[in-house]
Amino acid sequence: MKAVVLGSTGYTGLVLLRILLEHPDVSSILPVSSSKAGRKVTHIDAGLNSGPLDKFAESKEKLITVDEAMAARPDVVFAALPHLESARICSPFLGAVVVIDLSADFRIKSRESFQRAYGSPPPRPDLLAGAVYGLAEWYRDEISKADLIANPGCYPTAVLLPLLPLLKEGVISGEIITSAISGISGAGRSAKVEYLFCERSENAGAYAPGKSHRHVAEMEAELQNIDRDASLIFTPHLAPLKRGMTVTTVAELLNVERDILAIYEKYYSDSPFIKLVTGRIPETRDVWGTNRCDIAFKVEGDKLLLFSVIDNLVKGAAGQAVQNMNIRFGLAEKSGLKGVNEI
Repeated sequence: MKAVVLGSTGYTGLVLLRILLEHPDVSSILPVSSSKAGRKVTHIDAGLNSGPLDKFAESKEKLITVDEAMAARPDVVFAALPHLESARICSPFLGAVVVIDLSADFRIKSRESFQRAYGSPPPRPDLLAGAVYGLAEWYRDEISKADLIANPGCYPTAVLLPLLPLLKEGVISGEIITSAISGISGAGRSAKVEYLFCERSENAGAYAPGKSHRHVAEMEAELQNIDRDASLIFTPHLAPLKRGMTVTTVAELLNVERDILAIYEKYYSDSPFIKLVTGRIPETRDVWGTNRCDIAFKVEGDKLLLFSVIDNLVKGAAGQAVQNMNIRFGLAEKSGLKGVNEI
């Protein structure tokens, strides 16, 4: 299989290159960066030197342009590009090859919700109906037939995976309160003063609280697909971590007699990247470098507390994108995501 990675020089693109380099079903990788085309791929990630680079032979181990990648006739394209730019840069591939887009450009079906969240209309509204939301554990059948897969955001992945089974079973409803903490890599690789070491070290705080974070539209759309009355109050925090994400959610139990663990086992027993944790609360170090989402819960009277952790660069981005590729092409779901990702 031949894979193109658009946006190879960002954090997500770099993680994608490393995962695909170890993927047994990927024979060729074409790293793309129009601004740095011609540079050696090992110049952007010296760590790639630790193993054979045969998979980069077609590009002569260099970054190439979009036109060069299109001419190579790939099987799959990963677009690790900025929101509102991805759909435009992906344009030559759309309809011609399977595209797994890691931006928000195809995640939200409602034009009005997208406009409120991103301050602009969806860049390709004509393609929204055919785009499949790539939350792998919930949309396997749809993903297996899709040519355009909208990879979820990192916050939505960590928030939705614990919530959706409970909403589906009618155990919770109404207003859901979520607090999340993300590592700095979740903000991307661009150079900004607020992400400098001296600004972030020994410093943590909330931002975009309530319904003001742009991922709320994506999360509420998925929650309301199951329960029209679901509403999310979401407060993200930035912490001095390189990577990792931890989420705590509080919801009201409609039936305190229901077996919460049995519900999770019903929905996730066949999901290799969901780990149900009992007897303790999962931490970000548990999932660092893995494609797992670890989930725990605690019942407190008529309130249910949910805890989930992911690596924002893997399950929250590159790893889930490769998981979606595996599903789409009929490969083993864990292919290329084994090794350190084993539970």
